[in-house]
Amino acid sequence: MEKRRLGKTSIEISRIGLGCATFGREIDEATAFRIMDYAIEKGINFFDTAEIYGGGQSREYRRKYLGVDDVREVSNEYHSSERIIGRWLKARGSRKEIVLESKVQTNFTRAHVAEALDASLERLQTDVIDSYLFHSFDHSNPLEEGLEAMTLAVKSGKICVAGCSNFTVEQLTSALDLSARHGWIRMEITQPHYNLVTREAERDLLPLCRKQQVTTVGYSPLGAGFLSGKYTPDRNAFPKGTRFDVVPAFADLYFTDEKFQVVNQLKRFSEEVGVPMVRLAMGWVLRNTDLTLPLIGARTTAHIDNALLAREMDFPGEWMAEMSSWEAKPEPFLFEESCSS
Repeated sequence: MEKRRLGKTSIEISRIGLGCATFGREIDEATAFRIMDYAIEKGINFFDTAEIYGGGQSREYRRKYLGVDDVREVSNEYHSSERIIGRWLKARGSRKEIVLESKVQTNFTRAHVAEALDASLERLQTDVIDSYLFHSFDHSNPLEEGLEAMTLAVKSGKICVAGCSNFTVEQLTSALDLSARHGWIRMEITQPHYNLVTREAERDLLPLCRKQQVTTVGYSPLGAGFLSGKYTPDRNAFPKGTRFDVVPAFADLYFTDEKFQVVNQLKRFSEEVGVPMVRLAMGWVLRNTDLTLPLIGARTTAHIDNALLAREMDFPGEWMAEMSSWEAKPEPFLFEESCSS
Protein backbone atom coordinates (compact mmCIF):
# COMPACT_ATOMS: atom_id res chain seq x y z
CA MET A 1 0.00 0.00 0.00
CA GLU A 2 1.07 3.58 -0.68
CA LYS A 3 2.92 5.15 2.25
CA ARG A 4 3.19 8.75 3.40
CA ARG A 5 5.55 10.55 5.75
CA LEU A 6 4.41 11.27 9.30
CA GLY A 7 4.84 15.03 9.57
CA LYS A 8 8.45 16.06 8.97
CA THR A 9 9.82 12.73 10.22
CA SER A 10 11.12 9.73 8.26
CA ILE A 11 8.35 7.47 9.69
CA GLU A 12 6.18 6.05 6.92
CA ILE A 13 2.50 5.33 7.48
CA SER A 14 -0.05 3.62 5.28
CA ARG A 15 -2.65 5.56 3.28
CA ILE A 16 -5.34 3.96 5.46
CA GLY A 17 -5.13 3.54 9.24
CA LEU A 18 -6.82 1.10 11.59
CA GLY A 19 -8.90 2.69 14.33
CA CYS A 20 -9.01 0.36 17.34
CA ALA A 21 -11.61 2.08 19.53
CA THR A 22 -14.05 -0.80 19.02
CA PHE A 23 -11.77 -3.43 20.62
CA GLY A 24 -13.41 -4.82 23.74
CA ARG A 25 -16.29 -2.43 23.31
CA GLU A 26 -18.15 -3.49 20.18
CA ILE A 27 -16.02 -6.46 19.14
CA ASP A 28 -14.41 -9.18 21.21
CA GLU A 29 -10.73 -10.02 21.41
CA ALA A 30 -10.77 -12.89 18.91
CA THR A 31 -12.43 -10.64 16.30
CA ALA A 32 -9.97 -7.83 17.04
CA PHE A 33 -7.06 -10.25 16.51
CA ARG A 34 -8.48 -11.28 13.12
CA ILE A 35 -8.91 -7.65 12.09
CA MET A 36 -5.34 -6.71 13.07
CA ASP A 37 -3.96 -9.77 11.27
CA TYR A 38 -5.96 -8.83 8.17
CA ALA A 39 -4.87 -5.18 8.30
CA ILE A 40 -1.20 -6.18 8.34
CA GLU A 41 -1.82 -8.61 5.48
CA LYS A 42 -3.34 -5.78 3.42
CA GLY A 43 -0.48 -3.36 4.06
CA ILE A 44 -2.10 -1.23 6.78
CA ASN A 45 0.63 -0.37 9.29
CA PHE A 46 -0.88 2.55 11.26
CA PHE A 47 -2.84 1.45 14.35
CA ASP A 48 -4.61 4.05 16.48
CA THR A 49 -5.82 3.61 20.07
CA ALA A 50 -6.17 5.62 23.30
CA GLU A 51 -6.18 5.09 27.04
CA ILE A 52 -9.89 5.99 27.17
CA TYR A 53 -11.05 3.31 24.70
CA GLY A 54 -12.55 0.45 26.65
CA GLY A 55 -15.71 -1.47 27.29
CA GLY A 56 -15.45 -0.55 30.95
CA GLN A 57 -15.20 3.16 30.25
CA SER A 58 -18.11 3.02 27.82
CA ARG A 59 -20.36 1.37 30.39
CA GLU A 60 -19.24 3.84 33.04
CA TYR A 61 -20.08 6.71 30.67
CA ARG A 62 -23.72 5.57 30.38
CA ARG A 63 -24.01 5.15 34.14
CA LYS A 64 -22.53 8.57 34.85
CA TYR A 65 -24.13 10.70 32.14
CA LEU A 66 -27.28 8.81 31.15
CA GLY A 67 -28.20 7.10 34.40
CA VAL A 68 -28.36 3.78 32.54
CA ASP A 69 -26.72 0.71 34.06
CA ASP A 70 -26.93 -2.10 31.52
CA VAL A 71 -24.69 -4.30 29.39
CA ARG A 72 -24.11 -3.34 25.74
CA GLU A 73 -20.35 -3.88 25.43
CA VAL A 74 -18.69 -7.19 24.66
CA SER A 75 -16.46 -6.79 27.74
CA ASN A 76 -16.27 -4.75 30.91
CA GLU A 77 -12.47 -4.44 30.70
CA TYR A 78 -11.11 -0.93 31.24
CA HIS A 79 -8.59 0.27 28.61
CA SER A 80 -9.59 -2.81 26.58
CA SER A 81 -8.35 -1.41 23.26
CA GLU A 82 -4.77 -0.91 24.45
CA ARG A 83 -4.80 -4.19 26.38
CA ILE A 84 -6.05 -6.22 23.40
CA ILE A 85 -3.45 -4.66 21.11
CA GLY A 86 -0.78 -5.44 23.70
CA ARG A 87 -1.84 -9.08 23.90
CA TRP A 88 -1.90 -9.27 20.08
CA LEU A 89 1.60 -7.76 19.84
CA LYS A 90 2.91 -10.30 22.33
CA ALA A 91 1.21 -13.21 20.57
CA ARG A 92 2.22 -12.21 17.04
CA GLY A 93 5.59 -10.54 17.60
CA SER A 94 4.49 -7.84 15.17
CA ARG A 95 5.64 -4.68 16.92
CA LYS A 96 8.13 -3.69 14.20
CA GLU A 97 5.46 -4.06 11.52
CA ILE A 98 3.21 -1.28 12.81
CA VAL A 99 3.31 2.42 13.63
CA LEU A 100 1.50 2.57 16.96
CA GLU A 101 -0.44 5.59 18.15
CA SER A 102 -2.13 6.24 21.50
CA LYS A 103 -3.46 9.25 23.40
CA VAL A 104 -3.53 10.77 26.86
CA GLN A 105 -7.05 11.83 27.80
CA THR A 106 -6.66 14.96 29.95
CA ASN A 107 -4.59 16.69 32.67
CA PHE A 108 -1.52 17.52 30.62
CA THR A 109 0.89 18.20 33.46
CA ARG A 110 4.43 16.87 33.35
CA ALA A 111 3.69 14.35 36.10
CA HIS A 112 0.40 13.09 34.70
CA VAL A 113 1.57 12.77 31.08
CA ALA A 114 4.55 10.72 32.26
CA GLU A 115 2.29 8.54 34.43
CA ALA A 116 -0.32 8.04 31.68
CA LEU A 117 2.36 7.25 29.12
CA ASP A 118 3.93 4.59 31.34
CA ALA A 119 0.51 3.03 31.92
CA SER A 120 -0.20 2.90 28.18
CA LEU A 121 3.22 1.39 27.47
CA GLU A 122 2.53 -1.33 30.03
CA ARG A 123 -0.92 -2.12 28.62
CA LEU A 124 0.43 -2.15 25.05
CA GLN A 125 3.39 -4.32 26.13
CA THR A 126 5.90 -2.18 24.28
CA ASP A 127 8.84 0.08 25.12
CA VAL A 128 7.88 2.89 22.75
CA ILE A 129 4.75 4.45 21.27
CA ASP A 130 5.48 5.90 17.85
CA SER A 131 2.88 8.67 17.99
CA TYR A 132 1.46 9.99 21.27
CA LEU A 133 -1.37 12.53 21.20
CA PHE A 134 -3.26 14.91 23.43
CA HIS A 135 -6.80 13.52 23.00
CA SER A 136 -8.40 16.96 23.19
CA PHE A 137 -7.44 20.44 24.34
CA ASP A 138 -6.98 20.72 28.11
CA HIS A 139 -8.35 24.04 29.32
CA SER A 140 -7.35 23.32 32.92
CA ASN A 141 -3.58 23.28 32.36
CA PRO A 142 -1.22 25.55 30.42
CA LEU A 143 -0.41 24.27 26.94
CA GLU A 144 3.22 25.07 27.65
CA GLU A 145 3.40 22.41 30.36
CA GLY A 146 1.84 19.81 28.07
CA LEU A 147 4.39 20.55 25.35
CA GLU A 148 7.22 20.31 27.87
CA ALA A 149 5.83 16.96 29.00
CA MET A 150 5.76 15.67 25.43
CA THR A 151 9.31 16.92 24.84
CA LEU A 152 10.52 15.02 27.89
CA ALA A 153 8.71 11.90 26.63
CA VAL A 154 10.56 12.11 23.31
CA LYS A 155 13.91 12.69 25.02
CA SER A 156 13.28 9.65 27.24
CA GLY A 157 12.81 7.49 24.12
CA LYS A 158 9.31 6.45 25.14
CA ILE A 159 7.62 8.18 22.17
CA CYS A 160 8.85 9.14 18.71
CA VAL A 161 6.52 12.04 17.88
CA ALA A 162 3.81 14.08 19.58
CA GLY A 163 0.49 15.26 18.27
CA CYS A 164 -3.05 16.24 19.12
CA SER A 165 -6.64 15.28 18.44
CA ASN A 166 -9.71 17.52 18.33
CA PHE A 167 -7.67 20.75 18.50
CA THR A 168 -9.07 23.81 16.79
CA VAL A 169 -6.91 25.61 14.25
CA GLU A 170 -6.20 28.30 16.86
CA GLN A 171 -5.10 25.72 19.44
CA LEU A 172 -2.84 23.90 16.97
CA THR A 173 -1.37 27.20 15.76
CA SER A 174 -0.60 28.15 19.34
CA ALA A 175 1.07 24.78 19.96
CA LEU A 176 3.23 25.10 16.84
CA ASP A 177 4.23 28.66 17.73
CA LEU A 178 5.15 27.73 21.31
CA SER A 179 7.23 24.79 20.16
CA ALA A 180 9.13 26.92 17.67
CA ARG A 181 9.71 29.65 20.26
CA HIS A 182 10.91 27.39 23.08
CA GLY A 183 12.55 24.55 21.17
CA TRP A 184 9.96 22.00 22.33
CA ILE A 185 8.82 19.02 20.30
CA ARG A 186 6.27 20.12 17.72
CA MET A 187 2.91 18.60 16.89
CA GLU A 188 3.70 16.36 13.90
CA ILE A 189 0.21 14.89 13.62
CA THR A 190 -3.38 15.91 14.32
CA GLN A 191 -6.69 14.08 14.23
CA PRO A 192 -9.73 16.02 13.06
CA HIS A 193 -13.25 14.64 12.93
CA TYR A 194 -13.89 14.44 9.18
CA ASN A 195 -16.49 12.93 6.89
CA LEU A 196 -19.15 13.90 4.35
CA VAL A 197 -21.36 15.56 6.99
CA THR A 198 -18.60 16.88 9.29
CA ARG A 199 -16.37 19.12 7.21
CA GLU A 200 -15.33 21.99 9.46
CA ALA A 201 -11.66 20.96 9.14
CA GLU A 202 -11.68 21.91 5.44
CA ARG A 203 -12.05 25.59 6.21
CA ASP A 204 -8.81 26.29 8.03
CA LEU A 205 -7.33 23.28 9.85
CA LEU A 206 -6.44 21.18 6.80
CA PRO A 207 -4.90 24.14 4.91
CA LEU A 208 -2.80 25.01 7.98
CA CYS A 209 -1.57 21.42 8.25
CA ARG A 210 -0.67 21.34 4.56
CA LYS A 211 1.37 24.53 4.99
CA GLN A 212 3.06 23.36 8.20
CA GLN A 213 3.58 19.74 7.05
CA VAL A 214 1.48 18.34 9.88
CA THR A 215 0.00 14.90 9.17
CA THR A 216 -3.81 14.85 9.26
CA VAL A 217 -5.58 11.65 10.29
CA GLY A 218 -9.34 11.92 9.84
CA TYR A 219 -11.44 9.84 12.20
CA SER A 220 -15.02 8.60 11.72
CA PRO A 221 -14.90 8.76 7.87
CA LEU A 222 -18.30 7.01 7.79
CA GLY A 223 -19.72 8.99 10.68
CA ALA A 224 -19.64 6.02 13.07
CA GLY A 225 -21.92 4.22 10.63
CA PHE A 226 -24.27 7.20 10.16
CA LEU A 227 -23.41 7.38 6.44
CA SER A 228 -24.39 3.74 5.92
CA GLY A 229 -28.03 4.82 6.05
CA LYS A 230 -28.92 2.34 8.80
CA TYR A 231 -30.14 4.98 11.26
CA THR A 232 -33.44 6.85 11.38
CA PRO A 233 -34.21 9.95 13.45
CA ASP A 234 -35.85 7.67 16.04
CA ARG A 235 -33.38 7.55 18.93
CA ASN A 236 -35.18 4.54 20.37
CA ALA A 237 -34.45 2.41 17.32
CA PHE A 238 -30.64 2.13 17.30
CA PRO A 239 -29.60 -1.30 15.97
CA LYS A 240 -28.23 -3.34 18.87
CA GLY A 241 -24.45 -3.45 19.18
CA THR A 242 -23.86 -0.46 16.88
CA ARG A 243 -21.77 2.54 17.90
CA PHE A 244 -24.89 4.66 18.52
CA ASP A 245 -26.39 1.94 20.72
CA VAL A 246 -23.24 1.56 22.81
CA VAL A 247 -22.50 5.31 22.93
CA PRO A 248 -25.84 7.13 22.45
CA ALA A 249 -24.17 10.55 22.64
CA PHE A 250 -23.14 10.14 18.99
CA ALA A 251 -26.73 10.95 18.09
CA ASP A 252 -26.26 14.46 19.51
CA LEU A 253 -23.53 15.03 16.97
CA TYR A 254 -25.17 13.54 13.88
CA PHE A 255 -28.93 13.69 14.28
CA THR A 256 -29.84 16.94 12.55
CA ASP A 257 -32.21 17.52 9.65
CA GLU A 258 -29.36 18.74 7.44
CA LYS A 259 -27.24 15.66 8.04
CA PHE A 260 -30.10 13.27 7.42
CA GLN A 261 -30.72 15.16 4.16
CA VAL A 262 -27.12 14.44 3.14
CA VAL A 263 -27.66 10.75 3.93
CA ASN A 264 -30.78 10.75 1.75
CA GLN A 265 -28.84 12.39 -1.10
CA LEU A 266 -26.07 9.83 -0.68
CA LYS A 267 -28.62 7.01 -0.85
CA ARG A 268 -30.16 8.38 -4.06
CA PHE A 269 -26.72 8.89 -5.61
CA SER A 270 -25.67 5.38 -4.60
CA GLU A 271 -28.68 3.92 -6.40
CA GLU A 272 -27.97 6.10 -9.44
CA VAL A 273 -24.30 5.09 -9.88
CA GLY A 274 -24.62 1.54 -8.53
CA VAL A 275 -21.98 1.92 -5.79
CA PRO A 276 -22.70 1.20 -2.07
CA MET A 277 -23.21 4.24 0.15
CA VAL A 278 -20.31 3.37 2.44
CA ARG A 279 -17.93 2.97 -0.48
CA LEU A 280 -18.91 6.32 -1.93
CA ALA A 281 -18.54 8.04 1.45
CA MET A 282 -15.14 6.46 2.02
CA GLY A 283 -14.02 7.22 -1.53
CA TRP A 284 -14.94 10.87 -1.08
CA VAL A 285 -12.79 11.14 2.07
CA LEU A 286 -9.86 9.39 0.40
CA ARG A 287 -9.93 11.86 -2.52
CA ASN A 288 -9.28 14.86 -0.29
CA THR A 289 -5.60 15.51 -0.97
CA ASP A 290 -5.23 17.59 2.21
CA LEU A 291 -6.08 14.57 4.37
CA THR A 292 -3.11 12.26 4.91
CA LEU A 293 -5.25 9.25 5.79
CA PRO A 294 -8.56 8.20 7.34
CA LEU A 295 -8.93 5.78 10.25
CA ILE A 296 -11.09 2.73 9.59
CA GLY A 297 -13.01 1.68 12.71
CA ALA A 298 -13.46 -1.89 11.53
CA ARG A 299 -15.74 -4.36 13.27
CA THR A 300 -15.26 -6.94 10.50
CA THR A 301 -12.64 -7.53 7.82
CA ALA A 302 -15.30 -6.48 5.30
CA HIS A 303 -14.99 -2.92 6.62
CA ILE A 304 -11.31 -2.96 5.71
CA ASP A 305 -12.19 -4.34 2.28
CA ASN A 306 -14.65 -1.49 1.76
CA ALA A 307 -11.88 1.05 2.40
CA LEU A 308 -9.46 -0.76 0.08
CA LEU A 309 -12.05 -0.94 -2.69
CA ALA A 310 -12.90 2.73 -2.20
CA ARG A 311 -9.22 3.61 -2.57
CA GLU A 312 -8.83 1.59 -5.76
CA MET A 313 -12.13 2.37 -7.50
CA ASP A 314 -12.59 4.92 -10.26
CA PHE A 315 -14.01 8.08 -8.72
CA PRO A 316 -14.87 10.63 -11.43
CA GLY A 317 -14.44 14.29 -10.68
CA GLU A 318 -18.16 14.77 -11.27
CA TRP A 319 -18.89 12.45 -8.33
CA MET A 320 -16.58 14.45 -6.08
CA ALA A 321 -18.20 17.72 -7.12
CA GLU A 322 -21.71 16.34 -6.68
CA MET A 323 -21.05 14.92 -3.22
CA SER A 324 -19.14 17.99 -2.06
CA SER A 325 -22.18 20.14 -2.89
CA TRP A 326 -24.24 18.39 -0.18
CA GLU A 327 -22.45 20.05 2.73
CA ALA A 328 -24.50 19.97 5.92
CA LYS A 329 -24.77 22.89 8.31
CA PRO A 330 -21.87 22.78 10.82
CA GLU A 331 -22.79 21.68 14.32
CA PRO A 332 -20.77 22.23 17.53
CA PHE A 333 -18.70 19.35 18.87
CA LEU A 334 -20.64 18.70 22.06
CA PHE A 335 -20.37 15.12 23.21
CA GLU A 336 -17.95 13.79 25.79
CA GLU A 337 -14.43 13.11 24.51
CA SER A 338 -14.62 9.58 25.91
CA CYS A 339 -16.92 8.82 22.98
CA SER A 340 -14.66 9.99 20.20
CA SER A 341 -13.08 8.13 17.30
